[in-house]
Amino acid sequence: MPIEMQRRTEQDRSISGRFEMRRLLPDPALEGVVTDICGYRETAAGHFCNVEYASLTVPLVISFAEPFAIGLGKAPDDNDRFASFAAGLFAGPVMIESFGAACCVQINFTPLGARRFFRLPMSELTDSMVVLDDVLGTEGMALRERLGNAPNWTARFDLAEAFVTARLASAAETPPEIAWAYDRIVTSGGRTRIASLAERLGWSRKHLAGSFSNAIGIGPKTMSRIVRFNRALGLSRQQTADWADIAADCGYADQAHLVREFRELAGETPTALSVR
Repeated sequence: MPIEMQRRTEQDRSISGRFEMRRLLPDPALEGVVTDICGYRETAAGHFCNVEYASLTVPLVISFAEPFAIGLGKAPDDNDRFASFAAGLFAGPVMIESFGAACCVQINFTPLGARRFFRLPMSELTDSMVVLDDVLGTEGMALRERLGNAPNWTARFDLAEAFVTARLASAAETPPEIAWAYDRIVTSGGRTRIASLAERLGWSRKHLAGSFSNAIGIGPKTMSRIVRFNRALGLSRQQTADWADIAADCGYADQAHLVREFRELAGETPTALSVR
């Protein structure tokens, strides 16, 4: 299948007719900035609950219907309702609930892409959901109106891609030192030593931690934890090796260390996650 056709092939999912979800791989020009764009609409009454584990995705959610209830590291309550918002990185599980009438477009950014798109220190979004007009102002509200009036998901995806591309055209580039450190952490599976990164850059560890946190939203040590956790989770779903082997492969001190990290970043034990 040609790349363009493959990119435009939307992946539809539904569970017992309760919701539809469509996903678009972004234009190649947005590689490294946007991981994917999703359309989500609930089609039947109900109480839907979902848990997202600690990740390195920065979502921009633009809603056309009822808000979601979202709790960081806890079950949400009546004060935790969010419609259109951007969510910064959070080193823990995120509990999401909806009630059968949610509909939204979600643009998922990489941490480096989010820094360029939102044009603000990502530390301002860390551990929080910030409403649309606070992060994008009148531009964001106008985008929400256009998306809401669009006739179908394909038109909405085109609008979303065009909006992101236009903002990136005048965005400042990420400092090369931060981009390099980010890439080293990801490609090493979170195993590279922060002191080594600072030494290679000719920076102090404190300067690296501060500059990295300002740009990405979390420090390099926390990012390494999330990268390592996701690698361990991925390995558990791809191979038959036991948890002690996975712990050693991913650089945990021992299996007990791995279990503690899973409890903090996913809210569950490795065994509980592996059977989902």
